[in-house]
Amino acid sequence: MDSFPFSSFIFLIFPFLFLSVSSLSTLSISETANQTLICSLNARFSLNCSSFPSGIQIPFNPNDSYSAIVAGDGFFCGLRNFPTTSNSIVVCWRFSVNGTNMETKRVYDGPNLKELRAGNSHICGVINATNRLECWQWRRFDRNFTFDFSSIAVGSDFICGLSNAGEIRCEGSGNSTVAVDGGGRYTAVAAGFRHVCGINLRNELECWGIGIGEKPAGEFKMLALGDNRSCGLRLNGTAVCWGEKNFSLPERLKGEFFTVIEAKKNVFCGILRGDFSLLCWGNEIFDRNLLSIFDFVSPGPCRSQCPCGPFPNTQQFCTRATMICKPCENRAHFPPPPPPRSPSPPPPNISHRSSGQRWSGGMVALLVVGCVGSLSLVLICSFFVYKYCKNRVCRVHDSGPMEDPVGTSDGVDHRETMVGRPGNGKKVLEKRLSHLISLGNGGQFGKLEDFPLSVLVEATNNFSEEHKIGSGSFGSVYKAVLNDGREVAIKRAEFSSISSSAWGTKRQEDKDNAFLNELESLSRINHKNLVRLLGFFDDTHERMLVYEFMSNGTLHDHLHNLPSSPLATSWARRIAVALDAARGIQYLHDYLSPPIIHRDIKSSNILLDNRWTAKVSDFGLSLMGPDDGASHLSLRAAGTVGYMDPEYYRLQQLTIKSDVYSFGVVLLELLSGCKAIHKNEIGAPRNVVDVMVPYIVRDEIHRVLDVKVPPPTPFEIEAVKYVGYLAADCVITEGRHRPSMTDIVNCLERALAACLAPTTLSRSSTESSM
Repeated sequence: MDSFPFSSFIFLIFPFLFLSVSSLSTLSISETANQTLICSLNARFSLNCSSFPSGIQIPFNPNDSYSAIVAGDGFFCGLRNFPTTSNSIVVCWRFSVNGTNMETKRVYDGPNLKELRAGNSHICGVINATNRLECWQWRRFDRNFTFDFSSIAVGSDFICGLSNAGEIRCEGSGNSTVAVDGGGRYTAVAAGFRHVCGINLRNELECWGIGIGEKPAGEFKMLALGDNRSCGLRLNGTAVCWGEKNFSLPERLKGEFFTVIEAKKNVFCGILRGDFSLLCWGNEIFDRNLLSIFDFVSPGPCRSQCPCGPFPNTQQFCTRATMICKPCENRAHFPPPPPPRSPSPPPPNISHRSSGQRWSGGMVALLVVGCVGSLSLVLICSFFVYKYCKNRVCRVHDSGPMEDPVGTSDGVDHRETMVGRPGNGKKVLEKRLSHLISLGNGGQFGKLEDFPLSVLVEATNNFSEEHKIGSGSFGSVYKAVLNDGREVAIKRAEFSSISSSAWGTKRQEDKDNAFLNELESLSRINHKNLVRLLGFFDDTHERMLVYEFMSNGTLHDHLHNLPSSPLATSWARRIAVALDAARGIQYLHDYLSPPIIHRDIKSSNILLDNRWTAKVSDFGLSLMGPDDGASHLSLRAAGTVGYMDPEYYRLQQLTIKSDVYSFGVVLLELLSGCKAIHKNEIGAPRNVVDVMVPYIVRDEIHRVLDVKVPPPTPFEIEAVKYVGYLAADCVITEGRHRPSMTDIVNCLERALAACLAPTTLSRSSTESSM
């Protein structure tokens, strides 16, 4: 019995420990584009909403009362419970940034809901009588939970549930599920954009997923998670925040006590314990003012019974027969520890010595001699291993990032200058090659193949012009068929013939760097929307990379050079291509650590295979993103005119949002059929951003759509306008206001679905299955 875990004892004796009262939120946040909508329930549980800056107005009946409210990107929902009929309805409003194009729809009318939560795009609830999970605005969600819920939490494309036994389990769409590997017991669960946290039996935090940050120690009772940032309430009601870019609670709020906190993406709000007023923080508007948003907000729903007693001073919110429940603290339910056992009497007259008695002097001496001898042996072996490795160059291969050739503590990427130094370029190349060869292409396809030169020469007929199909960042590209029948594309480096001049040396440095960057980047990745690297060849005079062959060429050719292209038949095809490319870039930004910034996103670097799947190519300018805690890389601007982020060009500060700008230009190309830089009617050059965005803002995108594509159907026009708004957001001047690639992927998924079904989309709406 001594080894029986105390926690197991709790579960056997106190199975009611985790049957906590389900929470319904009386506070919601919707952060969309550059505006934030805050809504709350007041003393009569009627609705109160305000947007910052002003502009969004929710058309609701002020006499209606609600049990709970939730919100996400471009939508807001209210739950109305009717005790007399044991029925619930959920009504949602969709809105654009300027408050127009408002749409109202009832998404649920059925048995009473005891839980309602929303992520950035999706809404889920739990039916009170059956504990069955229901989700809306989530067509691809496959409900396969096998346990009952005491509460739920919804992330970007996943949902987590807390069972009555205290287990946390998560499910999602595709590969978006967050893996919870705790295996313990928890009293609370919360979900952010890409991460999940739970509070265990010791009131401590445990977190899983992407964007957790340096979570604080200590005891907590409530959590609110956003996008790569989080906040929690300690047992005494004070709040603490953590996350990327040293996110923390504003100084002026560190002495405040809260009853409830809520989060969405970047914005956090809390109800003060003293007067039930609402304060928000997390963006410039709220952090600068820290003023009360609403003077009087209900801290929770009214209930007939409260296991841990009512909130003090909340009688004014409820009728006489109901009350607002105070959250239970875990320790209040724990049974007192058993009294210490009385020491057992010593056994009578035992003749032999037990193993628990003191060691003799001889035994201690023997132990010391053994330890010293073992340590000496280890030191001698280490010395000989060191001498051997010093002469034979031992190398340990791992799956982590390789160290930079020189330090980067100043934030500047020195690889560009290191490669070109006399005697260093080849040395650095060999070092990185040996490392990359050992890693292979993401592990799934085995090691990168080191192709013999003779095979590549034969397959291209000595790199003849009839095999040449284009050029890349460091050389020409050739189509070839290998002896085993594989169709491949071979990118061959071009060596400068005037390398003795300063200009020739600099040009060769750029080509060497492009070769290294492409090899290093592609050897790390494995995604269906990124061109796959098969292998390479390298010696003193030749450098080549071998890729899968993309039989349908570049997106640029289909938009500007091939009038009979299949991409000119429907808008759905074009949006599908954009979605494919966005997923590839999303993988680079959000699923690699450190992320990869492509730096040259453009239509000619988006290739199409024989199934018309789009894949991003040409990583010659790509760089690993900044380390944790750094917001950007400081280095000279590089890219293609017309696609290059003007903020990056002006400040020489590179972030992942620079790729977002370039992708926005590609979206405008897809919509207009115009090149990034093209000539107007009188032959003057102009940028597609300057042409398209004013029409999009005026809601007149139909005037500048590509005339090669048939006019949009009623379904397609909504999707096309939606993609136009998305493109306009991508090319906003300030990078911090641009959407993330995950946001872009979600928007394009909804736009593509709208092309195929009667769906209404507004500028900042979410996927509509309502």
